[in-house]
Amino acid sequence: MAKLGVNIDHVATVRQARKTYEPDPVWAASLAEMGGADGITMHLREDRRHIQDRDVRLLRETVTVKLNLEMACTPEMVDFALQIKPDQATLVPEKREEVTTEGGLDIVSNRSTVATAVRRLKDAGVEVSLFLDPDASQIEMAKNVGADAVELHTGQYSLALGTQFDESLATLQQAAKQIRDLEMTLHAGHGLNYQNVQPVARIPEMSELNIGHSIVARSLMVGFERAVRDMKGCIER
Repeated sequence: MAKLGVNIDHVATVRQARKTYEPDPVWAASLAEMGGADGITMHLREDRRHIQDRDVRLLRETVTVKLNLEMACTPEMVDFALQIKPDQATLVPEKREEVTTEGGLDIVSNRSTVATAVRRLKDAGVEVSLFLDPDASQIEMAKNVGADAVELHTGQYSLALGTQFDESLATLQQAAKQIRDLEMTLHAGHGLNYQNVQPVARIPEMSELNIGHSIVARSLMVGFERAVRDMKGCIER
């Protein structure tokens, strides 16, 4: 059964809207663990729009489950990750003007940069996942640069309707098979919610689903621990 990584970025988004001290993503992480989260995920963006350095440092000290740091593939962010030593680093693309991550990392066009980041992280004992579109050439290159895992970008699937939904799911399933055949660990995330998570969770050997916005949104109505528990129930079913 796929494990649930709870992304707490948007707890910090609410805090940063007022530049204050609440709600605290560190507190949210504790509640997520109480709700059954198998991991805590956070994205420390270069522009620090939500998660802050302080959050990452405190979470490294307090999180008792897997800690997954999403980060840009830059020397500065790799340096920071090597100080923190998360259990896993997920390399993602970043654009300052985007509201949220719009697509997967382009390894084919940036092979040297990605390979260097992967090597530095792995040499320090940090597992490395690459956030990729379900594209065969990108997945093949992930293996070539030494990634431990690939997280499939499920954004297109999450927005699909009707026959496009079936086509998007089939694309994910095909990409997932390629990842398994290349002996990398299979992850997925982006846009997954309580209505669409189950078909992705059922993909054979799906190891980890990273979900944030939907859980944070639901938590406003039912509380954070309950929202996490509800998502775990969807995955288990």
